[in-house]
Order: sequence, then C-alpha cells, then structure tokens
Amino acid sequence: MGICVNVSCLVLAVGGATAPVQMSSSPPGSLSDSTSKAMSHPSVSPVHPSRSKSILELNFFALSEVVKDYIHEAKAHVGEKVEMDLNHYVDMQVSQKQFPQSGKNSNKCPIKELVIAADTDKQKNSLELSQVFGGSHEGKFKHYILLVGNTGMGKTTLIKKLCLDWSRDCIPQFDFVFLLDGKALNATEPICSLQTLLLSLSTFAPSCLDPEAIYTQILAAPQRVLIIFDGFDELRDYESLLQPQEKDLIASLQKDSKAQAFTVRQLYSAILQRILLPGCTLLLSSRPRGTASQLLRRADSLVEVCGFTSTNVETYFSKYFTDPALRTSALHSLRSSTYLHLLCWNPGLCQMVCLVLEESKSLEVLPRTLTGLCHQVLCLKLETDRRSTQSSVKCANEMQTKVSTHSEETRLDGNNVTSSRTHTTLPFQSAARGRRRLQSEEFELTQRFAVGLVFQSTAQRQRLHSLSETSIGTRVASKQALVTKHLEGLSYSSLSPAQVLEACHCIYEASARLLTHLAANLPEFLTFHGVLLGPPDVFTLQKALERAASENRSFSLDLEASWIQIRGLRTLVSLCNIKTYKACIADVITLWRLLEQNGEMELLQGAVSKFEIHPLKATQVCHIENLASLVDIHQKKRLSDSLYSNVISDEGAESLAAALPHMKSLTDLDVKYNKVTDVGAQSLAASLRNCTKIKTLRMWNQCIPYGVFDRLQQQDSRILCH
Repeated sequence: MGICVNVSCLVLAVGGATAPVQMSSSPPGSLSDSTSKAMSHPSVSPVHPSRSKSILELNFFALSEVVKDYIHEAKAHVGEKVEMDLNHYVDMQVSQKQFPQSGKNSNKCPIKELVIAADTDKQKNSLELSQVFGGSHEGKFKHYILLVGNTGMGKTTLIKKLCLDWSRDCIPQFDFVFLLDGKALNATEPICSLQTLLLSLSTFAPSCLDPEAIYTQILAAPQRVLIIFDGFDELRDYESLLQPQEKDLIASLQKDSKAQAFTVRQLYSAILQRILLPGCTLLLSSRPRGTASQLLRRADSLVEVCGFTSTNVETYFSKYFTDPALRTSALHSLRSSTYLHLLCWNPGLCQMVCLVLEESKSLEVLPRTLTGLCHQVLCLKLETDRRSTQSSVKCANEMQTKVSTHSEETRLDGNNVTSSRTHTTLPFQSAARGRRRLQSEEFELTQRFAVGLVFQSTAQRQRLHSLSETSIGTRVASKQALVTKHLEGLSYSSLSPAQVLEACHCIYEASARLLTHLAANLPEFLTFHGVLLGPPDVFTLQKALERAASENRSFSLDLEASWIQIRGLRTLVSLCNIKTYKACIADVITLWRLLEQNGEMELLQGAVSKFEIHPLKATQVCHIENLASLVDIHQKKRLSDSLYSNVISDEGAESLAAALPHMKSLTDLDVKYNKVTDVGAQSLAASLRNCTKIKTLRMWNQCIPYGVFDRLQQQDSRILCH
C-alpha cells in the first residue's frame, strides 16, 4: 500500500483509500517484551465490557477464600474512601501521545516536547479512562504507563476514579491495586519490606488478617497487580529512583523481599526497575517537566490529562451547584466573565471559580484577574474561619495551598513583595549564583499573584490584614514603584518565548499603564514555539496585542508547537494587527473548515491570507499528509487562491530530506514549482538514496540550475522534471 504525495499541487493516494500510517510500535527498551510471558495469562486478554463479569468470576474461582475475602474488603474500603471525594467528578479527556522514533537521542528530549501536539491530533488520539491500559482496541495491554498533566489538571482525581472503578469490578484484569505516595520517600529508616509497603503503608490499605496468604498470592500472579505512583512533583523524582542499584542490595531484595530491612526509596526503586514484581502493571503520574530518558526507555505508554472542555465545565457546574436556580445564576455569571470562563480549563481553578460564584451575590464585581480570584478565595477562607473554627473553605488543590501560603507571607510583611525571598519573585531576575530557580507552575502562578497583590486597591488590601492603611501605604507605594521600574526595564526582544508570555501575565495582573508600555515594546516577530498556550494564556496575549493595535503596531506570530486550541487560534488570527502567522497545518485547516461551515467568509479570507509555512519543517509523516491536504484545498478551489505563495524553500527541503527515510509508505513526492534551489535539491537527492520505496521525486523549478538538475537526474532516474 503506497502513499503518493504532491506538495505543490496536492495529490494524496493510499492505494485507492485513505489509511493511517503506523510510525512505530512500542519504544525501544520497553519492558512489554520482557513481561510477555507473565502477561499471557488468559484472564488478562483484551476484555469486552459484556464479558467483564465472567472473567472476574473465572479468576476468582482460582483464588483461596482468604484472598477473595481480602479483595472484597479492599474494594469496599477503597470505594468508601474515594467515593465522597468524587462527588463532582467529570469524565475528562486524556490523550495518547506518540513516543519519538528510535535513534541516538530519541529518549533524551524533554517530556514537554512529547506532550505538545496539534489540537486536532489530541482529538484523534483521545482515550476513555477505561482505555488507558490498552486492550481490545490497541491489540495488547500497556504495562508501564506515564500519566502527565500540569498542576490542577486532575491527575490525582483521575487516579482516584481508576481506584473507584476497580472497586466496582470495572477493571477486571487486576485483583490488587496499590497506590503509593511520593511523600513516603521522606521516611528514610530501613525498616520496611515489600509486604508491609503494599499491605500496610499504601494509600487505602485495609486491615489484613492474613498478610502472608495475600502476599503469597501477589508474588504468584504479579500480572494481576496494578501499582500506581502518585504525589511526585516532577519527572526527575522518578529518574533518581531509576539509577542502578548496588548488586548486594538487588540480591537481598530478590532473596527475601519480606525482610524488614529496606527503605521506602529502595523498595520504590526496585519496583520501578522491575527488580520486584516484574510482571505487574505500573502507572506513574507527574507533571510534564524535564528530561525523562530513563522513563521513556522503560515506558510503553504516555498519556496526558487535557483539562476541561466547555462541556466539561458545564457538567462540573451542574454537579457543584445542586440548586437549579443557583446553577443558572452561576453559569450566567461565568459566561459574562471571559477570563474566569477560560480559567475553568484547569479543573483546580474551576473549583476556585465555583467557590467565588457561590458568593457572587455579595460581590459588586466578579474578579477579572487571577489575583482577584485568589484574593477572593482567601477572603472567603478568612471570613469562614472567623465564623467557625471547625469549618473552612477547602482550597481547590495543592496549587491554591501554595498560593495561599505565599500570600500570607506577603500579607504579614505588609504586602512586601521584595522581602528576603522575593528578589526571585520579581519576574525574570536571576537567582543567586548556585541556587536552582523554581520552574514549577505554582511558582509562576505565585509570582503573578504577588505582583498583582501589590497593585490592588486599598479596600482590597484591607480585607487581608488588620493593619491600618497608613502603616503600610508608604511601603506598598515603594514596592509598586520597584515592580514598575523592573517591568518597564525589561528588554522583551532578549526574553525567551516563555518569559514574554509570563511578562504578559504579570503585567495583566498589575496595571493598565504597564500594559500600554508592554504593547509598545513587544518585538514585531512574536514566537511562542514550544510554549504551552492554554486558554488563559491566549486571553492575556490577546489583551496585550489589542492594546498594541491602538498604538498602530502589527505583529507576526509563530504558534507552532504551542498546543493552542482551535478557538484560541481563531481568537489570535482574527486580530486586525496580525500580519502573518504560523501554526500547525492540521489545526489551521480545521480552523478554515470551521469558518467556512459557519459562513464567516471575511474571517476565513483573513485566516488564509495571513497564513505562512515558510520555512517548512517536516519531521513526521503527518506533516507531509497535512501539506497534501493544504494543497488539496487549493486544487478544489474551496478556499482562496494567497496559497501558492506558501512555497517551500531550501530550509523546508532540508527538513523534508531529513524526514523522508522515516516515511516507509511514501511512494511518490512532488515538490516542483517551489523555491528550492540547487542546495535544497541536492539535499533531497541525497536523502532519496536511503528511500528505496520512493518511485518518483518531482522537484524541478527555475531556481535550480539546469546543469545541477541534469546531473541529479543522471545519478538517480527517479528524479523527474514533470
């Protein structure tokens, strides 16, 4: 089955039909093969939902009564513990990510680069929670799974839902599920065994009358065991546990894992390295930060929690506000506040928004910034604590706790955002030599909150402290002046894309005057390549660009590899002062088709005329397929004719040449009538030598000297003129 791609005049044929291209199977070094024998147990074959009960009964038939009783008790205990925590649970989208192709540096890329994907691809690769472990649709089960998501996106909630599903017999391939907390690593005494770790120290562990019998069953059938690791802040925490163990320690663990002679760290490490329970299934949750070379070599699945969609938000509100009148009022308030609505993309922040909207009748205006939202939540907490010492407003999650802690420190210091610890709080100031600067989401959010807090009104500040305004007014004014001087002194052209975005956030939280200065000094070419642009990020950037429009400034945007959603892409592209933009071709085509379906022809014309793909970087088969779709749109005259100006130059040809050897199903490639010169032509010709399945390469144009093209044709007869 072959693929014929015509990049300049769009031809895409797949043996007469369209079919997906399989890039690779499990990543090199995956332990799926090493545990295949264990996983061939008949009770863990792909399961159809209608057969779940029979398979569960079949497995139970082989278990002793003691083990059966323990499993029943464990499931009842888990259900009781987690059910109340999931009162407002909403089924969220999770997305299966592709591992990099095998190669010298394939496992050395930051995990963030793996989770950045086109919004269109996210929809195509979305999974139901029940599909996380693979099975009937994928053809085989996954045994070493990474679950990633930023702070507040719901990783822990999703894990609790998995545990609840297991307690309800919805995951029949596992007899035992153990949840291990990263915080347990603080215990450093060598007094644990694997038996005590699983049956006594794991989260949700019930009392066990016969631990010997249960542990024996676990060792006898590890393929029926799921171990979940949660509470790890970053991937580097796992990486440190994957360092080689001493031979003597390995021997001791394998000889007698019941010995009370190991630390929690040693046992965690042994499980992750498959020294202990090598046939079990592992699910590891973390934030997508840092390089994870060890994990990527071992894992056979990478799943990302994608956050709330608009539908998810409305479902969450329907569960949070049980009173219909209050729910209607809250949804009306939410829709009237664009920024709060966009913050609800993050489930943790969505809960904070609900807390505030519960009290919205007592508010003159709704918060319009993150600072305003966090400030209001803190005020609610303080007021509730004053009314009752036995009840308090729950913070949405760990993120809000850290924000609250920092704000309390700031409040007690008279709103001093430059105390002994806050020279690192000012945006983009270098930390002391040798000190590793925090790069977590909490730090970024706390930084924005701290900056915004300094610029709050007198009335807002007085709600957070009992000091008189006279006693702190002078200090607040001096801090405002310091922050203003710092932000106005930034050289935006020398900042990284992530820093430019963070500056936009901090300034949006601070003052309108600073926003005007930002708009006047942003570089004309704005790149956010490789920066995750969530809905609140797009909103903040939109405000800066709109202010710049009033100053008659225009910009070119690079939004490739930014994970921007289609609605965010539409928002930015439709701004009148955007001259050109680059974005994922698949998402651009989706946007065009959406505008066409809605009859928004003026926006469509602008979206087409502003789009550029120079220089083209083609590194995956889908990039070529997307290019083919782009030209197909032109050929069928469904959209504007500004497309032939999107030509491929030498840089694009070189990127294409690097990708060609990996495109195993590509048979015909047409890049003629572009701006490829002799340099790009020779790159493509050299790559062609390694592409035995390609039958034709058409690349002639007037930029290639005739003598060069003639010589290339003599070297390879597959190179054609027309």
